[in-house]
Amino acid sequence: MQTQLADFIRNTADGDEAEAILRKCVHCGFCTATCPTYQLLGDELDGPRGRIYLIKQMVEGAPVTRSTQLHLDRCLTCRSCETTCPSGVQYGRLVEIGRQHVEATVPRPLRQQLLRRLLASVLPNSAVFAPALRLGQLVRPFLPRRLRDKIPPRQRLLEWPANGGPLSAKSSAIADAPATMRRMLLLAGCVQPAMLPNINIATARVLHALGIESVIEPEAGCCGAIRLHLGYRAEALDDVRRNIDAWWPHVEAGIDAIVINASGCGATVKEYGHLLRNDPEYAEKARRITELSRDIAEVLSGYEAELAGLARRRGVHTVAFHPPCTLQHGLQIRGIVEHLLTTLGVETRLPVDSHLCCGSAGTYSVTQPGLSYTLRDRKVKNLEALEPQVIVSANVGCIAHLQSGTSMPVGHWIELVEHLIYG
Repeated sequence: MQTQLADFIRNTADGDEAEAILRKCVHCGFCTATCPTYQLLGDELDGPRGRIYLIKQMVEGAPVTRSTQLHLDRCLTCRSCETTCPSGVQYGRLVEIGRQHVEATVPRPLRQQLLRRLLASVLPNSAVFAPALRLGQLVRPFLPRRLRDKIPPRQRLLEWPANGGPLSAKSSAIADAPATMRRMLLLAGCVQPAMLPNINIATARVLHALGIESVIEPEAGCCGAIRLHLGYRAEALDDVRRNIDAWWPHVEAGIDAIVINASGCGATVKEYGHLLRNDPEYAEKARRITELSRDIAEVLSGYEAELAGLARRRGVHTVAFHPPCTLQHGLQIRGIVEHLLTTLGVETRLPVDSHLCCGSAGTYSVTQPGLSYTLRDRKVKNLEALEPQVIVSANVGCIAHLQSGTSMPVGHWIELVEHLIYG
């Protein structure tokens, strides 16, 4: 796709990147077949190819309108189009460049400004989010359904179903582990410790059983994804730099890896090197952080034999797996979780639309509730059709979103692995 950059973006880092990405696009339209919003709305401008044209026009100096903003807002950034694209168009990076320009050009209605500012201020700040969530959980029964769905009930330490039975409380004690321990940093996350604390506990217990000590650095916080996707790029980069500063002493001390159990966070941390590539103080450090980051599935894929030896057959024998977009399209991790669970004796079923987004997409369920709930309901229907005992996923946002649409238990697959080991 030939592009003539306008003066405002020519010879800039974003301009050079946008031009390189645009030149790869050959207008084939394969991407529209796997775009959730195009499937729902049937509008070319609500598919990747149409949005690429919009971004091309804006970087060439065409007027940017509220309509342009709307079509980019509707994008889930699921990156399914990247997996489909035969030309290797890095659409996710391109759409962030486009959104950044739109945010600087088109004023938003006051209501949207307030909502987005609230989300960007509260969600990444665990000191604010945790008490706000607790308050919301107290008044949850009295809230309207749409708001109630955004506030999951308070989570206890849970037992996975035994023969399809109910969930029950359990101990969080850690069993004996090998004497020689490897050390890995574990990103706690911003909303996950308050919303779904079992996930980090289960991750630490599974790693411990394999002789890996998980270290949580208290000065690390939000990965930056929430503010980045809401258009607060400068604040997002501050989040990134803060995490690098917090982790760097551990890196210098020889930490083996940075483990991430929320694929949405993992996809962002994998971009640290790119996000700070032009920062002379942080570029090299960010590149090293990217090299060290591993999704928990990548870590455990090297321990299948050990896990099989530790696992004992429990009541859970059939699960439906929803692979988050950030796992399969962002991190390009496909098949590892399914293979691992199968190795541990659990039949793992994928829905017919496993390549499509569930509609969670970070804050999308709040900013675009209509589209989000339609996608959720479709996904839940296809997951329930598999007749599993439980549904498992790999990202906190997807788990909470799916759980709001079904009475079937939804959890993280690492919690299931932990149950298979410890009972």
